[in-house]
Amino acid sequence: MRDPEHWSLSAMWWHVYPLGFTGAQIRDRDDPEGEPIVHRLPRLEAWLDHVVELGLNGIALGPVFASTTHGYDTTDHFRIDPRLGDDADFDRLVAAAHERGIRVLLDGVFNHVGREHPAFRAAFADPRSDEAALFQLGAGGDAEVFEGHEALVALDHAGDAAAELVTRVMLHWLDRGIDGWRLDAAYSVPSEFWARVLPVVREQHPDAWFLGEVIHGEYAEIVESSTMDAVTQYELWQGIWHSLAERNLFELEHAIGRHNALLATFVPYTFLGNHDVTRIATAVGPDLVPHALAVLCTVAGTPSVYAGDELGLEGLKEERWGGDDAIRPEFPERPTPADELDDATRGALDLHRTLIAIRRRHPWLTRAHTDVVVVENGAIVLRTATADAAIVTALNVTDAAVRLPVADATRVLAGDGELAGDRVELPPRGWAVLSS
Repeated sequence: MRDPEHWSLSAMWWHVYPLGFTGAQIRDRDDPEGEPIVHRLPRLEAWLDHVVELGLNGIALGPVFASTTHGYDTTDHFRIDPRLGDDADFDRLVAAAHERGIRVLLDGVFNHVGREHPAFRAAFADPRSDEAALFQLGAGGDAEVFEGHEALVALDHAGDAAAELVTRVMLHWLDRGIDGWRLDAAYSVPSEFWARVLPVVREQHPDAWFLGEVIHGEYAEIVESSTMDAVTQYELWQGIWHSLAERNLFELEHAIGRHNALLATFVPYTFLGNHDVTRIATAVGPDLVPHALAVLCTVAGTPSVYAGDELGLEGLKEERWGGDDAIRPEFPERPTPADELDDATRGALDLHRTLIAIRRRHPWLTRAHTDVVVVENGAIVLRTATADAAIVTALNVTDAAVRLPVADATRVLAGDGELAGDRVELPPRGWAVLSS
């Protein structure tokens, strides 16, 4: 568990997929190595004040390194993708973020590389080459691939070469000013590999934070064995959106119980959306987004907002080539002025600002346990508390008004609920966040 004063415990992230956000082409390219540099990263810089105004203080960037297509088929870990810009563009973005008190997290794709990576080309051409030590080459000279994707060649995490490469990459960009790493597909990498690499990196950057992308498994055991600081809380994500979409809040109760159990070991990275899943507004419907966001902002964890969710964007993830396009759209050069937003967009933005502000005013929520006061298929009351303070979240996903107990809450902070003694009255599909 990190020191109580570590910066990560007050971090709240804005997660961005840079290639999509900036309008870079992610399809196959004829000559990625010879592609001219296009300075798109400054478009992200233009959104930093928007991040601050949301109440967030971190940007979690998707892949920014040279790659063949979507960023996860890396061809050079030490070079900014020319579709995004160059080192100078990146340095300016990091500096501009830090000037605003915004931390920067990079996406480290260290489970695999793209088939066009020079090291794999050399290894494929000559299995006796030095580069071949990076891969698990078969009898025919080919290598293991990631989850059946022929374009993604897995590294050999049992050998020294991969550990040395990943250590050099991490240190290079930490030296350049970033604050930590998201470890892509960390679930596919043996914990022993991370336990070997991360302590070496921490010797030079003890303040760095390491987040592992883990979908299934025993999260606490993975954190302890790998020495990562946190992992992605997919169980809670599933529990939130699926319980709302299916009108079965017992599923949320179960997910919160498992979530509580993790807090003795680490603070999970919590989210409602990312570059790999259907947008929350599509998953639950726009009218239930407040319910989902209220849970995200009032239970323990390190919350993240996927860029565009705060604007009410919708998008369906599809299992086909190009099936991620709808959830990874291009954004405008800069945020639209508030007086030019339509009512729905302004409402989504105000909702996020309100609930994020509540989270900011109650920093103890990061590590506090949540109790379920009452739960039915269509209604739930959560109480997240310490010995000295409590936040109560009441949700109604039915088409009828309900009256729910609020434990010791005495004041409505947000939502459309009205206090009536020791109960809160919620309209159809209503919600409220209250305090004691």
